[in-house]
Amino acid sequence: MGVILDSCIWVGLASGQLQHQAVVAATNDAPVFTSVITLGELAFGVETCADPAERASRAASLRQIELRPVLEVTRQTAAAFGVLAASSKQAGRSPRPRYNDLWIAAQAIEHGYGLLTLNGADFAGLPGLRLLSLKG
Repeated sequence: MGVILDSCIWVGLASGQLQHQAVVAATNDAPVFTSVITLGELAFGVETCADPAERASRAASLRQIELRPVLEVTRQTAAAFGVLAASSKQAGRSPRPRYNDLWIAAQAIEHGYGLLTLNGADFAGLPGLRLLSLKG
């Protein structure tokens, strides 16, 4: 079984705020994937960074992440996204500000993978999603 790393995990690793071993422990050595949605979020972070040194650092990190296995959006992802967005709306939460999170969660559900994030509240209550957390 695999694990998708949320954007915040990649950012934390790149910035040194998260230790590599903590992520390995949380994933239990399962294969790690990134979402094409995450690549878009990280590219946005590169493009909007005003500091040239930080921008170069972010771009270098993005190039490394792009070398990892990337999950594309499929018809099955779209179907899972529809279920999650509807579930969010029925629970009284607007799905619009959460679209990227819902797409990433949909990919995790589609593939039967866990999702490792620092923002568990953003994914709370999504049916069929297996959230992972960093240990202590």
